[in-house]
Amino acid sequence: MHVEVTTPDVSGLGAVLSELGSWQQDDLPVQLHPGDLGWHWRFGADVLAKTLRVWTAEGTVVAVGFLDDQSLIRMGVAPAVEKDEELARALVRDLEDPAKGVLIGDKVAVEARFGAALRSVFRERGWVDDEPWTPLVRDLRGSVEAPDLRVEVVGPERVADRVAVQRAAFDRSTFTADLWTTMAQSPAYRHARCLVGYDGQDNAVATVTVWSAGEGRPGLLEPMGVHRDHRGHGYGTAITIAAAAALRDLGASSATVATRTANAGAVATYASAGFRRVPAVTDFAFTRSAGARS
Repeated sequence: MHVEVTTPDVSGLGAVLSELGSWQQDDLPVQLHPGDLGWHWRFGADVLAKTLRVWTAEGTVVAVGFLDDQSLIRMGVAPAVEKDEELARALVRDLEDPAKGVLIGDKVAVEARFGAALRSVFRERGWVDDEPWTPLVRDLRGSVEAPDLRVEVVGPERVADRVAVQRAAFDRSTFTADLWTTMAQSPAYRHARCLVGYDGQDNAVATVTVWSAGEGRPGLLEPMGVHRDHRGHGYGTAITIAAAAALRDLGASSATVATRTANAGAVATYASAGFRRVPAVTDFAFTRSAGARS
């Protein structure tokens, strides 16, 4: 099997989003989602395109990788090839080979939550379990309760509140109104919404962005945060419930999210919003100097 890995140009981003969207299914593990790319689009289409790797076999896209940084790639695999061992070996060879330029550095990591053959080949070739993540899922086929919080959809008039909560929720956030505008004008955001929650004194206290993968497919929360000055009041649970309702309105069949297993507070917040915990799954790590098994 001949497998080719390429970096798309900006004109190919729509096709990548479409492929990833078609791979989202309720009976499959949570994997790379169009919303992951949509959130990164805030830095611009050129920047996003350079972070992507697309694998094709016989003209068909079989896997997509998103470089979160130069030594970590998050993978999405087409369901039709998830048990293809020959393909899995080709993917892992590309990830291990520094000449391919997929991953840079002696120590590299891969998020590959889906793909039985791929995960098996990682272990066979000496990759080791890395950080565990807990996926959580909420079925949206039924109704969603009203959140105990006033929640507004973000448009230009609420961008300042959206930015302020983001920066107060994440210590290293560099989010700005310009970045929100770039993201909101992207094709990915046509199937997304940003929400801001307000307390009884009209303070912006929580925020979330939700991303649809299309009618009848799982949607994604990315990111969700609570203002550091307003934690401990249940606002994380409330904005998460609002996120589930927004995804249901967008036609999503379920709402999905994944968080570090070590972040017990985040796991508990999603669980309290009606999300079902899925067994934790690890990333894979590899040290090139140690070599892979032949």
